[in-house]
Amino acid sequence: MGGLVQALKQIVLPLIILPKKLSLSDPVPALPPRLTKCRSARRIKAMLTAIPSLDVDPLSLPDERGHFGPYGGMYVPETLMTPLFELTEAYKEARKDPEFQKELDFHLREFAGRPTNLYFAERLTEHCGGAQIYLKREDLLHTGAHKINNALGQALLAKRMGKKRIIAETGAGQHGIAAAAMCAKMGFECVIYMGEEDMRRQSLNVYRMRLCGAEVRGVSAGQKTLKEAVNEAMRDWVTNVRTTHYIIGSALGAHPFPMMVRDFHRVIGEECRRQILEKAGRLPDEVAACVGGGSNAIGIFFAFLQDLEVALTGVEAGGHGIERGQHAARFEGGRLGVLQGAKTWILQDSDGQIDLTHSVSAGLDYAAVGPEHAYYRDAGRIDFGYATDTQALDAFKALCRIEGIVPALESAHGIAYTMQRAMQMRPEQIIIGNLSGRGDKDVQEAARVLKDG
Repeated sequence: MGGLVQALKQIVLPLIILPKKLSLSDPVPALPPRLTKCRSARRIKAMLTAIPSLDVDPLSLPDERGHFGPYGGMYVPETLMTPLFELTEAYKEARKDPEFQKELDFHLREFAGRPTNLYFAERLTEHCGGAQIYLKREDLLHTGAHKINNALGQALLAKRMGKKRIIAETGAGQHGIAAAAMCAKMGFECVIYMGEEDMRRQSLNVYRMRLCGAEVRGVSAGQKTLKEAVNEAMRDWVTNVRTTHYIIGSALGAHPFPMMVRDFHRVIGEECRRQILEKAGRLPDEVAACVGGGSNAIGIFFAFLQDLEVALTGVEAGGHGIERGQHAARFEGGRLGVLQGAKTWILQDSDGQIDLTHSVSAGLDYAAVGPEHAYYRDAGRIDFGYATDTQALDAFKALCRIEGIVPALESAHGIAYTMQRAMQMRPEQIIIGNLSGRGDKDVQEAARVLKDG
């Protein structure tokens, strides 16, 4: 494993460990020279000198028009404004209805399999030789990932609104199978849009969706991945909005989708916070998660946002490295722009043309990041870094061999960071990695890339 350790140490995610009980009157710690030009370090300094900006109640965001500060909003064709307003009002009513929450809780428990375990990875901890590593086991949920939380919530909302047909987009296929499973359970007609390249990479999930009765429509435009699948799903929704609900799978798109997806995934962090207090008697020093659109990440981070002693780190897809068209790390070379309904950080050129993206994981190669993540990055509350394809694949193999757990390639990006960060921390410290999905779907693709098959 010597080569693995060396590879993990090269992940470009510089952080510093701050004193646990830092007072606002204390001087800002001096930064090591190698971090002085790092945006991460600048955000840490900004956070320490601008803490009052974090006094905003996270539940007060977004505002009525869906803005998280300068991010988010409703940048859609006029034909979608009315259905978005209707959806917003329907969700507001459901959110306040105890019967809706009671039914959601029932299905999360009885159908999805919540609560999920917070697992102490003892051998991984010993291997890394630093902080205690815990994994939030969203991979144990029905259909294999955290995506079922949101699919369940939105399907119940669609039922409440009298919709008969569900559409969804999917990249890695986990949101697709979650939506297909919920449609089978509740009797909805189901259409899933998926880029043809992703269908090749995730053929197992394509078959699972079809087994559940969903029609999977391949998208051949552009890169044939998630962005193009979202485009086609939106075209369908514009045409069939009276009978159809669009279950967006990540914390992106026009308002109210980022808010709804966040709320339906908040259960991850709420469970996690309670479980670590029960197991360790205190909060963790850091929580890490992979970030594509950002649903699993905002889900686990949200419960810790006001615990300022807990560092929160999102891990983007570094692909082949930070060169244009070779990665999907929006905070490394991205620009502010609008994509598919929301203003956020986007990989695009100076003319606003969307850049090509790449990741070994089908669920992370999206050109935009969720607007709430962009807001908390600016506030200095969530830091971001990236792991490359090679680092994610190394972590994928390590978790299999050391703990007997096969992670999704998306999740492996977060695990790569979690392992590297643990090596830098003290044995009494705690880091939690969100294991957002299982890797059955990725085994064939990993074997192809690694030439192990």
